[in-house]
Amino acid sequence: MENYKPEYRNDYVSKVFNTREDADRAYNDLSTRGYGQDDINVMMSDETRKRHFENDVDTDTALGDKVADNAGTGSLIGGGVGAVVGAIAAIGSNVLLPGLGLIVAGPLAAGLAGAGAGAATGGLIGALTGMGVPEDEAERYQDDIKNGGIYMGFKPRHEDDARDTYNRWYTDDSNNL
Repeated sequence: MENYKPEYRNDYVSKVFNTREDADRAYNDLSTRGYGQDDINVMMSDETRKRHFENDVDTDTALGDKVADNAGTGSLIGGGVGAVVGAIAAIGSNVLLPGLGLIVAGPLAAGLAGAGAGAATGGLIGALTGMGVPEDEAERYQDDIKNGGIYMGFKPRHEDDARDTYNRWYTDDSNNL
């Protein structure tokens, strides 16, 4: 995964982080500014979740808690999904998309849950574009997630949050997260 810097937007800020440590710092930064589970989208491959967030790895962080919630018994999106999955997804639980092998948490999970089996055929890109991510950027994010990255995105409450987060996430020094 190469370092990619999308064009600044004030309505949605997102990035794929290459390490759990960078993703944890970014998530904790948003949390300290008042953004909660229901505000922050997190996506990763099931393989990445297992590598970074399973039993033998420390999950004692806000991001680790979010990913670990219901990971073993997470909602499974496929045929015959009912309103229960949408309700679970809406309150921040993880959703597993079996056709894509993705774990999704946050408001984006509700959109993918509503897509049901169709999520496996382009639903991820559609859900991202629905959040304001341009299609070419969404395609890049999908590839980066498949290659082990941890996606995070949120809708800032105001311009200062958008600008500050964008600048923190896209500086060359990841310690600024």
